[in-house]
Amino acid sequence: MIDLKKLDRELLNVEKPARYVGSELNIVVKNKEDVNIRFAFAFPDVYEVAMSHTGMHILYHLMNSMENIWCERVFAPWTDMEQVMRKNKIPLYGLESKDELEKFDFIGFTLQYEMSYSNILNMLDLGNIPLKSKDRTNDMPLVIAGGPCAYNPEPLYEIIDLFTIGEAEELLPELLKLYEEEKKNGYDKLSFLEKAAQLDGVYVPQFYEEIYNEDGTIKERKILNKNAKETIVKRIIKDLDKSFYPEKSILPYIDVVHDRVVLEIFRGCTRGCRFCQAGMIYRPVRERKADTLVKQAENLLNSTGHDEISLTSLSSGDYSCLPDLTLKLLEKYENQNVSISLPSLRLDSITFDIIERIQEVRKSGLTFAPEAGTQRMRDVINKNLTEEQILGPVETAFSLGWSTVKLYFMIGLPGETMEDVLGIKHLAYKVKDKFFQRPKEEIKGNLKINASAACFVPKPFTPFQWVAQNSIEEFYDKAKFLQREIKDKKVSLSYHEPKLSYLEAVFARGDRRLSKVLLKAFEKGCRFDGWYEMFDFDKWMEVFKETNTDSDFFATRQRELTEVLPWDFIDTGVDKEYLASEYKKSLENITTPDCRQQCFNCGVNHKLIGGACPHVQTNKQVQ
Repeated sequence: MIDLKKLDRELLNVEKPARYVGSELNIVVKNKEDVNIRFAFAFPDVYEVAMSHTGMHILYHLMNSMENIWCERVFAPWTDMEQVMRKNKIPLYGLESKDELEKFDFIGFTLQYEMSYSNILNMLDLGNIPLKSKDRTNDMPLVIAGGPCAYNPEPLYEIIDLFTIGEAEELLPELLKLYEEEKKNGYDKLSFLEKAAQLDGVYVPQFYEEIYNEDGTIKERKILNKNAKETIVKRIIKDLDKSFYPEKSILPYIDVVHDRVVLEIFRGCTRGCRFCQAGMIYRPVRERKADTLVKQAENLLNSTGHDEISLTSLSSGDYSCLPDLTLKLLEKYENQNVSISLPSLRLDSITFDIIERIQEVRKSGLTFAPEAGTQRMRDVINKNLTEEQILGPVETAFSLGWSTVKLYFMIGLPGETMEDVLGIKHLAYKVKDKFFQRPKEEIKGNLKINASAACFVPKPFTPFQWVAQNSIEEFYDKAKFLQREIKDKKVSLSYHEPKLSYLEAVFARGDRRLSKVLLKAFEKGCRFDGWYEMFDFDKWMEVFKETNTDSDFFATRQRELTEVLPWDFIDTGVDKEYLASEYKKSLENITTPDCRQQCFNCGVNHKLIGGACPHVQTNKQVQ
């Protein structure tokens, strides 16, 4: 049992004690005697990042709405807190009860970013939980995981007992109900996992084995338990208006990354960008009705006192009811000085009368994501944006008074040349020219163009899942070349750390052989690898050498279209043949239109919906 007085004293020795005290407004505290299942929602990053995650708030309140379940939060302690905990033998604990992790039935990790995997091991270790599934007995918590990175669960196969694939709002209650029944009848871990493996969307890695070819590729997967399914089909929520959404949101004591009311206006995306994993794994598009969202906004504003509403999705400008929704929210809250933000807007979907109206309350910079500097590269990645569609909205924005613009690009895209890289400079300069090519009396503000270049990371379940990532040296050459070329003081360029993107690519497309790498890296002290100040690339390279692992095999190797991929046993609804056809199109610079206009038979419609996709506006279908 944790000595709370001692904990309080020691918290005075850390930078941000509020990360570790709990007791915020709108948390849920239950009587331990009244619940049958205790669930620790584990986010493998710091409090400020975790508390900004909408999925955490949804699942936290969903589970706590169930009478027999108490869900608490547990986040990765920063290095100063870890030092205090290890020195004073304070185990990792749930924020609501301050009980150590050992007292929970489930520890459920959300996998948002591959570079947080070392934190998973550190959190288990701080909670005195054995790192490997095989070492955890019946009286220890089950360690489960879900989220976007769970679509390639294999690098964590030795650590996680059970993965949930897809959207969890319906799957988690089913899983917890099964656990409760097993607990009543005398819980046995193996028996529970066998029954859980029969649920749609559940993957139990210990029930499978990978067999490798001599060249290191996968020969086949063997099923080791009769209860295991050959294919794991992702779970989706078909009707978001009927799905759970919290009426309250926990109000943090300290500033977090996104401190506002978040309304999820729809899931999925129809644009078909070939680099984008989210656009493929979250298909099909499902929208919430405007009236549903207005009611959710009212509940959340009343329970938090926030002064900003964020309308979130993968491409918010594509929401069919956007004008209606924003008008209703503005009419209701404009006089209360509540602002509305629209992240994830595409340049060709911007409606400036909406943008201008919502930013009357609080004006900010505009963010655009051309992704590539040349038309050829935008066609390769299926961005479906012309230069006119980029510069037109920019010109309109400048005429309406905006003077700060962020431009997001990627370098290292498949087939990219130095001419394409230089196109980033040319496009940024054309944006600058649009600002100054106006009468002097119309020019307002001090122009700032902030361009950033991310290093492309190929991801599973995308048309680029087969391509080789650029080498670290190639990334540096391109980024530094671009920095040298951009000489205008109005345009600044930043780029993502290539070494970090390389390691992300290793784990994004890795297989079971990376489990030993991860365990060894944890032993060597790797933590918070996604944080630049904590990332130690040389340490990771030592680990690859010591474990006799060829990291280039996973990152910079081109795959054959016929290769068995580590995640092939998961069915997202999007056919592998469709992804391959999109990849082949990219080689010929051929684009595919937005599938809101025409169905291209990706597979989602007949597999997961049972008919035509709900977002297709016409009856056209490509055979």
